Amino acid sequence: GILKKIRMCLIKKLLPHLEDRRKYNEEFASSTSFHGVHNIVHTQSKARRALWLLIVTGCLAIVIWQICSRFIYYFSWPTTTTVVVQYVENINFPAVTFCNLNRFQTHAVSNLKVIFLIWNMVSAILQKFAMEGKYSQELNDFLLGNQNFSIKEFTRKNGFYLNSSTLLECEFFGKPCYPQDFEHVFTEYGNCFTFNHNDLSARRVSLSGRGLHLLFDVQQDEFTDEPALGYTDAGITFVIHSPQELPRFDGLGLLTPVGMHAQVAIRQLKSIIQEYPWGECKPDIKLQYHKIYSTTGCLLECKARYIQDWCGCLPFILPGNGTECDLLKFYKCVYPAVYDIEIKGLCTVGTHNSTCPAPCEETDYPTTVTYSNFGGENAVKYFSTKLKKSPEYIRQNLVRIEIKYHDLSYKITQQQKALTISELLSEVGGQLGLFCGASMITIIELLEYIFTNFCWMCIFLLLKAPEMPQWNNPSQNQPTHKEKKRGIQEC
Repeated sequence: GILKKIRMCLIKKLLPHLEDRRKYNEEFASSTSFHGVHNIVHTQSKARRALWLLIVTGCLAIVIWQICSRFIYYFSWPTTTTVVVQYVENINFPAVTFCNLNRFQTHAVSNLKVIFLIWNMVSAILQKFAMEGKYSQELNDFLLGNQNFSIKEFTRKNGFYLNSSTLLECEFFGKPCYPQDFEHVFTEYGNCFTFNHNDLSARRVSLSGRGLHLLFDVQQDEFTDEPALGYTDAGITFVIHSPQELPRFDGLGLLTPVGMHAQVAIRQLKSIIQEYPWGECKPDIKLQYHKIYSTTGCLLECKARYIQDWCGCLPFILPGNGTECDLLKFYKCVYPAVYDIEIKGLCTVGTHNSTCPAPCEETDYPTTVTYSNFGGENAVKYFSTKLKKSPEYIRQNLVRIEIKYHDLSYKITQQQKALTISELLSEVGGQLGLFCGASMITIIELLEYIFTNFCWMCIFLLLKAPEMPQWNNPSQNQPTHKEKKRGIQEC
């Protein structure tokens, strides 16, 4: 009974007559904003109707091809790069980290030459370094007899130091600066010192051509970096970096030899990289021990996590709060662990699926360095009298460095999406309007027309469906033998 009522309701109210459906189709063809359709329906000439049908079909095929090509191009995640030079009235000065090319005081390592092998093992954490097997026995003997030896404290006390005797002059933008304005950091060069480190308020420069002026005394006789030769290089190495980032010397450090005057002109370059899938950065990555994300900081934290898990300690040159590794663990566990990390590729840099993808924003400082000999005769005599040193000592130990901005501007290299969602919609709408005269309203009209005909088709199929079989009790619905006989007699 319920099925019959539903069928009757569909016949009376929802399913229109054939004439009504034909009239609806004609009205749609006449009123739709899809150009060309009414010419196909209302044209009396068969040739003209065939021509318009061919035109509409061709335009529709071109539209579908253009729209598909636009979507394929969009999902290839294309990018463009724009370069903008912005001039400003003042600009932040970067951080500069200075190191002596000779890492240790001569008197401290004269009877402890194995310290250079130990430090090479420590610095291998930051850069690739192969230990020579011929020193393994000497190293083993020292480690077994000096398990409580701290390379960290030894380097801090007996490495290069910065005081009034090694930093003879310091001036920033016309104002004096002092050794206490530099922050001590450990790098592969041992003790290094950073000017304008992150804990200080940002220093700003408002005039080009002026900046940081330094005069170092490297004291060649006091420091060494080669047990047999005393020293092979003499001078200052430095790297210019963002105050929020760690110094990175591998391939990026600038060298100034003794007796030279280095003039460094810097520019600020900001790079903005799109997030995946357009670019290779991931904006949600945060570092635990660094304020801003950088691949260098991420790589150090990655190594620190693996070494902490494998060795149960943490090298002092890596960020973290773990227990400091002693020398025996450095040699037996940390050094092999670093080699294992490199071989297995556990800490990778670059693409979005690597451990440390590219940063979304990065600030670099491209430099132009020029050199000249330090001091003329009068200058050498002046410093010789002031320091009470010979002119030969002045030429063999003093290093002058000037770091300044080339001009008060910075360059922004920005990676942008070549096709955004709004641009994609604009191009799709333009193709629809050009070839079919269609718009969003037209698409809604077509969807409404298709939906209405689909509903009518569903109702039609439902009405033509066979009736549900009756599964009632035979004693109630089927006649008994006596009733059949009586019926036959009455007939």
